[in-house]
Amino acid sequence: MAPYESDDSTSAGEADDLHPGRRKAARYVVPVAVVGVAAATIGLVPALADSGDPDLPKISAQQLIEKIAKSDVQQMSGTVKVTTDLGLPDLGGLESSLTSGAGRGSGDGSSADPSTKLTELATGTHTLRVAADGPDKQKLSLLENAAEYSLIHNGKDVWGYDSQSNEVYHSTVADSADAKQKQDETPATPDQLAKDALKAVDDTTSVTVQGTAQVAGRDAYRLVIKPKDSGSTVGQITVAVDSKTGLPLKFTLTPASGGAAVIDAGFTQISFSKPSASTFDFKTPKGAKVTEDDQSDHTDGSLKGADKGAKSDEDLGKGLDGLNVIGEGWDSIATFDTGGQGVPSGSEAGGGAFGGFLDSLGDKVSGKFGSGTIFKTRLINALITDDGKVYVGAVDKAALVKAANAG
Repeated sequence: MAPYESDDSTSAGEADDLHPGRRKAARYVVPVAVVGVAAATIGLVPALADSGDPDLPKISAQQLIEKIAKSDVQQMSGTVKVTTDLGLPDLGGLESSLTSGAGRGSGDGSSADPSTKLTELATGTHTLRVAADGPDKQKLSLLENAAEYSLIHNGKDVWGYDSQSNEVYHSTVADSADAKQKQDETPATPDQLAKDALKAVDDTTSVTVQGTAQVAGRDAYRLVIKPKDSGSTVGQITVAVDSKTGLPLKFTLTPASGGAAVIDAGFTQISFSKPSASTFDFKTPKGAKVTEDDQSDHTDGSLKGADKGAKSDEDLGKGLDGLNVIGEGWDSIATFDTGGQGVPSGSEAGGGAFGGFLDSLGDKVSGKFGSGTIFKTRLINALITDDGKVYVGAVDKAALVKAANAG
């Protein structure tokens, strides 16, 4: 891999083991539904609470990347504030109904199912409490007004509890010989999010260390990842890395168009002390409705509720008809054929809240390829033609139409 720009001419090949196949899949194989895109993008989060610029020893981009890779924090707890502004309308709870049947086995639509509940992170500002004690114990709580949703992994059990509806979701997971892999796949773990972002690094990317910051009372270095190409909707990604542990404390993604960050999520408080064992205990509340997942015994035991029933990036790519990547770097566009039809209009979808939501996201376009609908956010845009072909990328609408015309 060609070198990327850094403060000491670090080569990307020396960084993490960033496999090209996984990099393409991670960047381009995205859900067709924009809400799915938004929810998946949340899977790339943690954020900053700046308060001063601490004086830290000089460090190169390569050294900081290696520090992230070697970070092995097993025990921690803290509070994370997540703000997402993809340019989506206020879903007002609609996101749960949109995904009530997605990614689920034979469940009956429990509001405690994490594949539904965590999509609320797609818009607005949210507060999370997170805790971990090794690879087999993690907890994530989403605090909303007077209600709380908790997702707990303790040994073989995964519990989801929605206090507002008093509903419980329960799943079991199989033993895994690779406990570290399970921990790395936890969606709420900031270090995995930063590593996922680093997998996008190639010779079209500039990676530099740009100063320091203080996050949740911790001194941190600022690692900046920026596309060299001008056509991407991505402006830059900034990761605040704890100077002592190497744990990423904040992840902020700003768009090339300027304005507020698309994603700004991060620790406002963090402790590396061992959480109390009772943190990961769960007892079904009296009168609660319990939904058992009959597709339990997943091969890994991490808190992957938001991806329950979903395929890996590589498996998803293999399942698409003729997945192809047009172009290189951050301006690349993924194209594939769904084998079906295009997206209906709001009225064709039955009108109502869902129909209005579809119409608010989509713009009808036409060209040599025929006609279709472009679904737009401040970060990811997707063109779905009326004959079921999909063009998606972190590029503007004109680039998608041009790609479709050339295809």
